[in-house]
Amino acid sequence: MAAVAAAAAATVTLIAQRQASSHFAPGERVWLDAHNCYNHDEIDRALEQPLPISIEEDLNWYQGRSVVSHGGEDVKTAPDLETYFFDKVKPIVEKALKEDNRATWPILILHFDFKTNEPEHHKFVLALLHKYEAWLTTAPRTATPDVPAPFTVGPVLVLTENNAQQQVDFHDDVPVGEKLLLFGSIRDAQIPGATTQEKAANAATVSAETLIPVNATNYRRWVNFPWAVVEAGGQGHAGDWTTADEARLRALVVRAHEMHLWIRFYTLNGEDGKPAGGYNFGSAAAVLTRWKAAIDAKVDFLATDQYEELARVRAAQLGLHQG
Repeated sequence: MAAVAAAAAATVTLIAQRQASSHFAPGERVWLDAHNCYNHDEIDRALEQPLPISIEEDLNWYQGRSVVSHGGEDVKTAPDLETYFFDKVKPIVEKALKEDNRATWPILILHFDFKTNEPEHHKFVLALLHKYEAWLTTAPRTATPDVPAPFTVGPVLVLTENNAQQQVDFHDDVPVGEKLLLFGSIRDAQIPGATTQEKAANAATVSAETLIPVNATNYRRWVNFPWAVVEAGGQGHAGDWTTADEARLRALVVRAHEMHLWIRFYTLNGEDGKPAGGYNFGSAAAVLTRWKAAIDAKVDFLATDQYEELARVRAAQLGLHQG
């Protein structure tokens, strides 16, 4: 048992040493996360905000193409991933590569939310990433998958979520010595309840240690949560922001960072004149309080549909120039 404990301690120390050298290690940056950045002009709105920025793209497999869509009828007319994202950001990335200011990289986080997980879909996306490999933040595929290897940093970092088949296709089947081109989130913890509503109501009672039970691995580098893990019932049931809420938020962030994981919360909107529910807290004042608390707590990825408003708050809170 002593040998097992010593090995585990050594692994955690190695993770910490490797992560500590990164200027974008967990807790080092707060990214505006442009939620559902796929309809109409959302990507243009997102790219008008100061860098760095995280951009979420929902992906569907349609007639041999990966298209940017939440699903439904618009899949038929949805743009290709390459056209919608890679072509759009090419001038930004090429400028970053020319300037070679690596201390600012990555400047773009590309977050995939795969709505369909066909093997052909994964293969297509992986081939597309290889096409743009010179842009990407990568890590070597190693024979020690439980230990995060150091990143080779590029202007773009690609994240995906927790699907088990994605790990097989994007990590396990990659030969040792080759590069990992995208990185998943840890698997979801079990939250009591049979229905979505029951789980949302119970999520805030589950300990941070239970919700985030594992360290980062070489592939799984982040954790992704609905706001209901902070305030019971989520945005539609949130009341006044309390010291208990603040403590809960900080406990989750601290736990994630202790496990060397980035942490994301979704999706924090606040629209006056609309009832609270879904992602809306019901007022601009209510969401402003949560944004400021999340920024102070060093949440890594803070998702919203209100890109412009959060960008201004983030800049003011962090003392950043916003030009």
